Amino acid sequence: MTTVPDAPPNLRFDVQDKTRIIHRLRRLEGQVRGLQKMVEEDRECREILTLLSGVRRALDSVGEEILEAYLARCQAGPGQPQPAQVIEVVRLLRK
Repeated sequence: MTTVPDAPPNLRFDVQDKTRIIHRLRRLEGQVRGLQKMVEEDRECREILTLLSGVRRALDSVGEEILEAYLARCQAGPGQPQPAQVIEVVRLLRK
């Protein structure tokens, strides 16, 4: 008989974090639509790449917020690195 490992806990955001993340994701959604429109309109490649770069940075930033919330709520414990420390290491790896 095999045992099934426990499922990881669901991440529940507090209301303030959830609201901020949703607003940022909606802003990103608008920027992606803007990228689509720029391509359809045959805009300058440099303009498209500039906006694309901003979208990627913003998406990475939201991802870091979600990771930090996950670490703080689901993985934090005595002797564990603090979420901010883990985020800093992730940022260093991306450079």
